[in-house]
Amino acid sequence: MKLAALFSGGKDSTYAIYLAKKMGYEVKYLLTIFPESKESWMFHHPCIEMTKVQAELMGIKQLIRKTKGEKEKELEDLRKLVEKVKDEVSGLLSGALASNYQKERVDRIAKEFGLESIAPLWKKDRAKSLEDEIKEGFEIMVTGVATQGMNENWLGRILDLKTLNELKKLSENFGIDVGGEGGEYETLVLDCPLFSKKIVVKNFEKIWDKKTNSGYIVIKDFDLVEKENLKGRN
Repeated sequence: MKLAALFSGGKDSTYAIYLAKKMGYEVKYLLTIFPESKESWMFHHPCIEMTKVQAELMGIKQLIRKTKGEKEKELEDLRKLVEKVKDEVSGLLSGALASNYQKERVDRIAKEFGLESIAPLWKKDRAKSLEDEIKEGFEIMVTGVATQGMNENWLGRILDLKTLNELKKLSENFGIDVGGEGGEYETLVLDCPLFSKKIVVKNFEKIWDKKTNSGYIVIKDFDLVEKENLKGRN
């Protein structure tokens, strides 16, 4: 079955593509919404422009549409993207984990165009899902933070098993969602088994708002590195 994948460049949408391919699906298109506002209800904001690089590294055609980030108008923008590919695919793939708001709207759009809604991560344990991603070779950078308990120092950090344990403690102390499903943090995948090369971030700027205890990074410079070269350095 051929799929169109909703793609933000973050850990869950990328991992959903990885799992779908392992399950035998063909991911023909990446559908990416570029929010013009960081207050988007449904779509990832920090470093969204890096999805163009990730799409090239996966060898999958990407379709992009900008949205102003207004609640229901976002869905119309997504609907228009899906409409472009509806005759070439049979399913709509998403990385939805626990957000009923997101899942219900993706399901609705899929049904409208006669597509199957596929969400391989749906209702999976968030900590286990993140652990699996790390163990499968996903290098995940924190690109945005917006919650009590997470400060500016989280921006630019790589999620590994140590940081996963830190997130679990934050969940116990502050009630945050370990997977970031409540918008607590946003991510960017720098490397995974789907990528032909690894993204190495050389320089980034932190944008931080002390009043709201939230912020995000802007990537200023990066390299694409052959994975064989990386092995040679070890």
